[in-house]
Amino acid sequence: MKTFHTVAELRAELKKERLQDKSIAFVPTMGNLHDGHMSLIRRAVKEGDVVVSSVFLNPMQFSANEDIERYPKTLEEDKKVLKANGCHYLFAPDAKEMYPDGKRSQTQIEVVGLSNILCGATRPGHFVGVSTVVTKLFNIVQPDCAIFGNKDFQQLKVIEDMVRDLSSNVRIIGVDIARNEDGLAMSSRNGYLTEEERRIAPAMYKTLLWAKDALLENRASHEDIREQAQQKLETAGFKRDYFEIRAQDNLQTPSEEEKSLVILAAAYLGHARLIDNLRIELA
Repeated sequence: MKTFHTVAELRAELKKERLQDKSIAFVPTMGNLHDGHMSLIRRAVKEGDVVVSSVFLNPMQFSANEDIERYPKTLEEDKKVLKANGCHYLFAPDAKEMYPDGKRSQTQIEVVGLSNILCGATRPGHFVGVSTVVTKLFNIVQPDCAIFGNKDFQQLKVIEDMVRDLSSNVRIIGVDIARNEDGLAMSSRNGYLTEEERRIAPAMYKTLLWAKDALLENRASHEDIREQAQQKLETAGFKRDYFEIRAQDNLQTPSEEEKSLVILAAAYLGHARLIDNLRIELA
């Protein structure tokens, strides 16, 4: 696996691959990689002749009250696992390479309607940072397809809408959530949990499963299910952010006729903000 730190070097290398008519599959990350990320790399190996990943801790998607300095930086370890799982090229730029004039002067991309709800309401500007950096990375790598995890379902929808609205020809592939044996969704932020918090954390997935059963059995209204779920999380030790039932296609409040739903949860456990979701199809 080759590692590049500048746009020019990566573009020159990938140009050689394209001249050989090789397809490119891309997996963007912020580093501190775990088995969930590797499931994306393994899918990329199946989708493309050449697998490219990026490790870039994007300052644009961290709000003022979030400490980007606390985010784990494990580039050398990341290189080893990427190579072991079939990645051919790693792009690991610094902030100056990505934002030469600083992030405040950077042209921004906003997906209207999706960027300011759910996680976007709690983290103002977060999804503008996501869509902006992903657009830049797509322009740099020019992949045939890009692989994202379904754990951040809102992010996946933002990127899908962005690609559609900007007439990009990058094919977006979502991969199922990778979970630990106890159901906790794999996340770099799980490393913030204390031993006791890690014991509590699977309660989020259990609460999602409870809500799914309640919806399938039509035991209560959406509003009652949401509030009961919040109470279950708070009893377990979480601090609430949101617990919502939305339409899968646009993440808006569903009509009574809507059958394709997604249950989304975000909550704080100690210093960690955890997110998870379950999709559901009603009969």
